[in-house]
Amino acid sequence: MSSDVAASDVTATRDIELAIGGMTCASCANRVERKLNKLDGVTATVNYATEKAKVTFPVELDPAELISTVEAAGYTAELPRPPEPPREETDGDETDRDEAAARSLRQRLIGAVVLSVPVVLLAMVPALQFEYWQWISLTLAAPVVTWAAWPFHRATWTNLRHGTATMDTLVSMGTLAAFAWSLYALLFGSAGVPGMTHPFELTVERTSGDGNIYFEVAAGVTTFILAGRYFEARSKRRAGAALRSLLELGAKEVAVLRDGTEHRIPVERLAVGDRFVVRPGEKIATDGVVEEGTSAVDASMLTGESVPVEVGPGDTVVGATVNSGGRLVVRATRVGSETQLAQMAKLVEDAQTGKAAVQRLADRVSGVFVPIVIALAVGTLAFWLGAGASTSAAFTAAVAVLIIACPCALGLATPTALLVGTGRGAQLGILIKGPEVLESTRRVDTVVLDKTGTVTTGAMTLVDVHVAEGEDADEVLRLAGALENASEHPVARAVARGAAERVGSLATPESFTNVEGLGVRGVVAGRAVLVGRAALLAEWSHSLPPKLEAAKAEAERAGRTAVVVGWDGRARAVLVVADEVKPTSAEAVAQLRALGLRPVLLTGDNEAVAKAVAAEVGIDDVIAEVLPKDKLEVVKRLQSEGRVVAMVGDGVNDAAALAQADLGLAMGTGTDVAIEAGDLTLVRGDLRVAADAIRLSRRTLATIKGNLFWAFAYNVAALPLAAAGLLNPMLAGAAMAFSSVFVVSNSLRLRGFRSIVTPVATGEVPAKPVNTPVAA
Repeated sequence: MSSDVAASDVTATRDIELAIGGMTCASCANRVERKLNKLDGVTATVNYATEKAKVTFPVELDPAELISTVEAAGYTAELPRPPEPPREETDGDETDRDEAAARSLRQRLIGAVVLSVPVVLLAMVPALQFEYWQWISLTLAAPVVTWAAWPFHRATWTNLRHGTATMDTLVSMGTLAAFAWSLYALLFGSAGVPGMTHPFELTVERTSGDGNIYFEVAAGVTTFILAGRYFEARSKRRAGAALRSLLELGAKEVAVLRDGTEHRIPVERLAVGDRFVVRPGEKIATDGVVEEGTSAVDASMLTGESVPVEVGPGDTVVGATVNSGGRLVVRATRVGSETQLAQMAKLVEDAQTGKAAVQRLADRVSGVFVPIVIALAVGTLAFWLGAGASTSAAFTAAVAVLIIACPCALGLATPTALLVGTGRGAQLGILIKGPEVLESTRRVDTVVLDKTGTVTTGAMTLVDVHVAEGEDADEVLRLAGALENASEHPVARAVARGAAERVGSLATPESFTNVEGLGVRGVVAGRAVLVGRAALLAEWSHSLPPKLEAAKAEAERAGRTAVVVGWDGRARAVLVVADEVKPTSAEAVAQLRALGLRPVLLTGDNEAVAKAVAAEVGIDDVIAEVLPKDKLEVVKRLQSEGRVVAMVGDGVNDAAALAQADLGLAMGTGTDVAIEAGDLTLVRGDLRVAADAIRLSRRTLATIKGNLFWAFAYNVAALPLAAAGLLNPMLAGAAMAFSSVFVVSNSLRLRGFRSIVTPVATGEVPAKPVNTPVAA
C-alpha cells in the first residue's frame, strides 16, 4: 500500500511554462533556475534565449508561488495565457510588448551612437582637441552613461539588492567607474584646465591619474554593448521566425454547421465533434474525419509532399492543409493544442526551452564568473597601487578587466545556435525534440531502420502480371480487379487499385463470396472467377501450368505475394503484389553510410522479404521475423555490444525501440505514439531526411562547441592582458562586443544549411506502375 502511495506521489506533477522578464544574460537565467529548483519537488529549466522557464512541480503547489519566487529573485514571470481570448488579441499584446522593448533598445542605441561618436573621435584624434573639448566630452557622454546605459544600472541595482552579481554588474561598474574618475579629474585634477590634450594610446601609460579622462571609455563601451544587445535580440527573433511561422499556418475562421446552417466563427471556438465546411482553396481548420464530399488535399505545407492526397468519407484530414478540390464536410476530432500542427509547434518549442549538457556547463561557469572577475578587478587595482604604479594606470587596468570579462559571448554561445538550428530544421521538415538530442548524434555509429513505412512505402502495390499462354492481361485485370474491388483486404485493394490504373473503371460483381484465409470468388461478366491462393483454385480443380507455377515460386522467393486468378476450370494468371521500396531509400542508405553509420534492417516480415528489400537498398545486416515487443530487445542487444544506436521507425510497434535508442528518429507520416517516442521527427516520409537530420544536428553541435571555445578562449586570453595593463578599456569593450557579434554571426551561419534531398520524389511516393505483362 505504501509503495502505491509513493508511486502516486512521484507521478503527481504537472508541467508549466513561464515567461520570464528582466533577464539580461545567462547568469540571470542561471539564477532564476537555481531559485526555482530550491522549491520542494520543483524541477526547472530556464533558457535565456527564449526567456522561458519550463517547470515541473507538484500538483498541490500553487503556480503563484513559482511567480513569487521569480519576482523575489528580481525578475518578472507570467503564467501561460488561457486559450479562450481570440488569437488576434493575444498575438497583438505579445507583439506590442516585443516591439516596445525593441524600440526602446533601438532608441537608446541610436542616441548612444550619435552622442558617443564625437566623444570617441575627440579622444582618438589629438588634432580635434580644441580648447574646451574635455567639457564637451562630458556633456555628450553624460546622457550615454546615464540614459542609454540605464538598463544595465537598473539590473545591477536589482541584483545587488538580492546579493548577487551578473554580467550587467560588470558593464555598470566599468562605465560608472570610468565616468566617475573622469569627472573627478575634470573637477579636482588637471584634466579640466583649458587647452588640455592627451593622445589616444593602445596601451596604458602609467601617468598621473588626475590628468586623464575616460569619457570615451564610458560612452564607447556602453554603445558597443548596446549594439551587441540589439543585434542579439534581432538574431533571436530571426532565428525563431521559422518556428513562429508554424503556428501561422492554421486557418483563422471556420464555417461550422449548426442545424444545417453555416456559421462563421473563430477557429478557437471550434469543439471536438463539430461539423464544418471546407470549400475549395480554403485551409482545413483542424484535424478531423471527412463525412461528406471527396477532394484532393494539399498537405505540402506540413509534409513537403507536392502531390495532393485524395480524400473521401471516412478519411482523416489534418488542420492547416489546403482543400484543392471539391466541397468537404469534416467532423473535428482534435482541436487546439491537440492538433498535429500544434504538436509540431510544441516539439519545436520544447527544443528551444530544453538544455544541452554544453549549455548547462556555460550557465554554471557564467554563474561564478562574475564574482571572480570583480575580485580580479579589485585585486588588479590593489596590485598596481601596491607596486607603485600611478592611480590612473591602476584604475585603467582594473576597468579594462571589468569590461573585457563581460561573458556575453558565453551566454549566447548555445542558445543562439540552438535557436537557429531548430528553426532551420523546422523549415526542412526536421523537428528536433530536445537539444540534448544533439549530444547523441555525434556518437551514433549504427542506424536501425524499420522496414515497413520507413524503407518501403508501407502500402501493397501490384507490381507484376504473369499471364498464361493465349491470355489477355487486360482481360485478366478487368475480371480480377472487379472481384477484388469488393474486398477490404490490403492485397485485394492493391490488385483492384492496380487494375483500375491499367484498364479504367471496374465492373460490379454479380455475386461475391469471401473465402476466409484463401481469397474471393464470384461472378463477373457471366464468368465464375476465383482470385486468391493456389489452394483456393486447387479446391475448384484449377491447376497451374508449369510456367505460372514457376512465376509464383519466383515471386515468393523474393518475398512477394503471389495472387492466382482463374475461371472456367483454368488458372489464367499470377498477379504479384509487394510492399514497394521507396525510390529514395537506396540513396538514403548510401547517405547514412557516408556519415559513418552502419545500417541495419529490422522487420517482423519473413527473412526472404527482408533480404530482398535489404539487397535492393544496399543493407548488409538484416534482422527479420521480429515480434513488435522484441524490437526493443534488439536495440538493447546492439547497445550491449557497445554500439551507439539510432532508430528510424513510424509505427506504434516502433515506439519502445525509438525511446530505447540513443537517438530516435520518427517518421512524421507515422503514428502519434512513434512521434512522441522519437527524439527527432522527420515530417516527410522520405528516409533521406534522416541523413539531413543527423547532418544538421552534428553541424549545430559543432557550432555550439565552436562558440563556447571562442567565448572561453577569449576571456582566458584577454583577462591577463587587461590585468597587466596592456589593454585600453575602450579597446577591451570593442573586443568584448565583437566576440558576442562573432558568436551570433557564427550561429546564424546555420541558416545556410542545405538539404541533400533532391526535389524529386519527396514524401510518400506514388505506387509504381504495373510492369509489362510477362507471358508464362
